[in-house]
Amino acid sequence: MDRVPADTIYSLQFDGQGGMQPLPEGRELPTEAPSWVHLDYGDPAVARWLLQTPLLGEAAREALLGQSSRPKLVKLGETILLILRGVNHNQGHRPEEMVALRIYITPDLIISSRRRPLLSEQDVFGQLCQGVGPANPANWLVEICDALTDRAGEFVEELHDEILELEELVLTRQMPGNGRLARIRKQLIMIRRYLSPQRDLVARLGNEKISWLEEDDRRRLLDIADRLRRWLDDLDAGIARSAVLADEMNNLMAEATNRRAYQMSVMALLFLPATFLTGLFGINLGGIPGAESPLAFWIFTGLLLTLALVLAVWLKLRRWW
Repeated sequence: MDRVPADTIYSLQFDGQGGMQPLPEGRELPTEAPSWVHLDYGDPAVARWLLQTPLLGEAAREALLGQSSRPKLVKLGETILLILRGVNHNQGHRPEEMVALRIYITPDLIISSRRRPLLSEQDVFGQLCQGVGPANPANWLVEICDALTDRAGEFVEELHDEILELEELVLTRQMPGNGRLARIRKQLIMIRRYLSPQRDLVARLGNEKISWLEEDDRRRLLDIADRLRRWLDDLDAGIARSAVLADEMNNLMAEATNRRAYQMSVMALLFLPATFLTGLFGINLGGIPGAESPLAFWIFTGLLLTLALVLAVWLKLRRWW
């Protein structure tokens, strides 16, 4: 037996009707009704409690103390150890740096831990406060998987909206902001890296032989796995669309560079005869025509402008310009 530690994020007891009762510090665990204790394993006092409590085995201590970050499922009899990932919505952090939620769950007790806050955990706690939350640990497991999937899906849709906006810009021959596409591509790849094993984990959870998971819970877990599969398909489509966008942006940049180089070449061609004539008439030798005439400079300038105009008209007629 052990007691509820100090400095918990949430410590509550399910009332079996979708609501909860707070568990005071020092209350014995497990209680007469299923309970949920949610912790920040970055707190030194919490870390000491996790290391010392007789409620947990060595594997559970390692999982809850952040020894692994990849999505993971370990079944120990009727006990399940889970590591799930959720989108990071914390201010000053990048969403693709997904937050690990670590779970030790039995038919009577849930001990979960994380380092940074998750909106998904707050969603489930909010449901319990309103009396419409999970009635037991099995329902809680389904609800937390559902909340994590919903938040991930919202972020995937935001990425697709950004890709659509970039596609509209490229179609109108405009260049997106510097680094914007690279950021989106990185987010797509990072999110997929964690959602892919998480989808397999949730599907496996729905098929595991766990006595306290009811048929409805299994069905919902398989539905969640199917939704994750659809989000993964959308992520793959987003990665492919971003690759096409990168190619189109490179084409736009190449076209712009070629257009500028061509314009410079035409300008150089326009001034080539003038450069030749001014070089010829600029030599310091006797006998230069018009050297004694005060109007020679203006006549020569007019001839140069006429020559440039004739050359420009010729280039236009030949569709070089």
